[in-house]
Amino acid sequence: MPSRKKTCMFGSAFCTCVSSFVVICVALGTPQWVSSEVRFSRTGTAVTVSLTYGLFSGTCEQYVDAGLQLSKTTFQVSEALSSSSSRSLLVATIVVLVLALLSSLLSAGFTCTNAVSNPYQTFLGPIGVYTWNSLCGVLTLLAMILFPVNVQGNSLSEKLAHSCSSSLQEHLGSKHNYGYSYWIMLLILVLNIASLIIIYFYDHARYSKKKEQERPIENAPKDVILF
Repeated sequence: MPSRKKTCMFGSAFCTCVSSFVVICVALGTPQWVSSEVRFSRTGTAVTVSLTYGLFSGTCEQYVDAGLQLSKTTFQVSEALSSSSSRSLLVATIVVLVLALLSSLLSAGFTCTNAVSNPYQTFLGPIGVYTWNSLCGVLTLLAMILFPVNVQGNSLSEKLAHSCSSSLQEHLGSKHNYGYSYWIMLLILVLNIASLIIIYFYDHARYSKKKEQERPIENAPKDVILF
């Protein structure tokens, strides 16, 4: 059975890993990644298309210059995209987050195993927790880079706006505000770092205790050692 200290520390790390898993699920499931206002010209007037969307679905509204709302519709992001590059980056972002989800799940499993037992395999100990937590953090950071690249570099909002109305002409400008579904991924990074710090302190304390136990033998007189 593990010591009380080990159970408490790995139990705390388990809580952070589970929290990270839950936050990734929230990020994947909520359509509040970005809100965009895209202006287009139309014969005799200008139209502003307001979009709010996530990785799977979103809503769009159209307004003329006088502020009159023309329509409000719901759309599926992947179905509204005709560009292969935008769709590929969107799929890549989803895949990366799913892998991060699996990494956080594995990390939670490893920390739970160590909280209730003393596994013999080295990889099932702190090394495994370090590996899966670091991988989850790197994948989350990659998703945070891929999505803005798709929005800003591939003009994702502009392409989605065209799917809301077929009569839009020249693009006049765009404004983007990233929502809570995007920014909560920073919380995932914080939770992963917290888990790594907890396991590091446990591993460091265990190493220091091991060295202290070896020190009396190193400092003992030679005749005592020979005896």
